[in-house]
Amino acid sequence: MTSTIRLQDELGEQLKEHRRAQKMSKSALAIRAGKVREVVARLELGQDTTVSSLLSVLGALGLAIRLEKVGLPSAAEVARRFQEDDDAA
Repeated sequence: MTSTIRLQDELGEQLKEHRRAQKMSKSALAIRAGKVREVVARLELGQDTTVSSLLSVLGALGLAIRLEKVGLPSAAEVARRFQEDDDAA
């Protein structure tokens, strides 16, 4: 699975997919990463957490970050996310 991730919720969905593909619970991933379960839950929800926590969880999943130039999310992408949030509420 390789994806271009430009928004926090996209990162969260990718982390969740990788965790599930490895048949791992949030608690098991947290233990492997040396973090509490809440950290994994927050990351999967696209919420703020520390960079060190993100790197620990990525490492526990056998993943790394690769940076590439893509630009900022478009206004339409950001607006779509806000609309999805409103629709879900």
